[in-house]
Amino acid sequence: MALLLFNWLERDGRLLLAAKMVRMFAYGFLSVILAIYLKLIGFDDFLIGLILTTTLLNSVIFTLVASFYADKIGRRKFLLLYAALMSVSGFIFAASENYFALIIATFVGTINITGAETGAFLTIEQAILPQTLKNARKRNTVFAIYNMAGTFAMAAGVLLSGLPTVLQQHLQHFDIVLNQVGSIKLLFVLYGVLGIVLIGIYLLLSQKIEIRNNQEKQKVESIQLTKISSLTPKSRSIIMRLSGLFAVDSFAGGFMIQSIVSFWFFARFGADLITLSYIFSASAVLTAFSFMAAAKIADRIGLINTMVFTHIPANIFIIAVAFAPTISIAAVLYLLRMALSQMDVPTRQSYIVAVVREDERTASAGITNISRNVTQAISPSLTGILINSLSLAAPFVIGGALKVVYDVALFINFRNIKPPEEKEES
Repeated sequence: MALLLFNWLERDGRLLLAAKMVRMFAYGFLSVILAIYLKLIGFDDFLIGLILTTTLLNSVIFTLVASFYADKIGRRKFLLLYAALMSVSGFIFAASENYFALIIATFVGTINITGAETGAFLTIEQAILPQTLKNARKRNTVFAIYNMAGTFAMAAGVLLSGLPTVLQQHLQHFDIVLNQVGSIKLLFVLYGVLGIVLIGIYLLLSQKIEIRNNQEKQKVESIQLTKISSLTPKSRSIIMRLSGLFAVDSFAGGFMIQSIVSFWFFARFGADLITLSYIFSASAVLTAFSFMAAAKIADRIGLINTMVFTHIPANIFIIAVAFAPTISIAAVLYLLRMALSQMDVPTRQSYIVAVVREDERTASAGITNISRNVTQAISPSLTGILINSLSLAAPFVIGGALKVVYDVALFINFRNIKPPEEKEES
């Protein structure tokens, strides 16, 4: 049945969907537990912010390397390498509480704590996905399904973040003592195991995921060290302007990554891991459904319009969350925000690969993702300063306001730059 539903998608595309689900399942529970775990083992807010920032810097570096060399050396080889490093980082977190060991694990591993994905895996898979289509007009749909499948998996992973509390309560009946830190470490072990599963999936990918012909490959190899100059002047102008705007959006989003929101609920209302798992799992389910809605809306009103007019209300909701008087109201406002805020993800990914040539896709995805990763890496370290000097509400207010500015600028600059299918319809 699944094969019939996706008969327009080649086997490699279905494998990438499976890989996305495994990865996002792991990111789901990690994004909830990481900041809280670091607090429980004795790190202060500044050191926690530093580790969170390091995970994002890692994403910048790995994305940069992938965008320079993945097409030249091999996309599958890079996916396998990053999956292996993901596994190693999980096992280091499970084995050690030493701050320097954890910094190393976050720097060399692929640890994602944002509740979304903007890293090296995404850059490579984003370039591959259009090549796995049997029908090119399914591009918006495949990106929607890709993100929806991952987000449903993340919802399941988020639910699993409540497992440490459940284990502690259950084992007490058998007079077995398992403290909170020990129970959370079991999830780090699982994270490492899922990295190994990811390796197995990537080993099944075919040679078709690489650059399609020798002429394109030679072109990539000859200009690999000047990646931006590999784009045509028209594409370069579009990608550089998009990158600048995405940098603003991502900087703002860095104040509201899932680990920080989790920490905010924990600090503001004393929410436990089970409560947090319910909130973030529900938000992930809403987000997942929103991806398919985004594809349908984009087919009607266009990709840029969909990105902007769903994003602005979401940013108003996150500002309102900061002033919610109770956890129930805060949770409802946050869920409303998440039902809208990620509609720009599949539409953005589809837009980027649609407005450039096929041989420019990896470079374009890499450049735009790097711009997002660099600025997002700055915000978490500033969050602790904002909270200490202003209030718990400050990160959400500043982040939400900056995102509205980004939305307006995106609409003004790109409302007339349309993908091929939108030009045909107009």
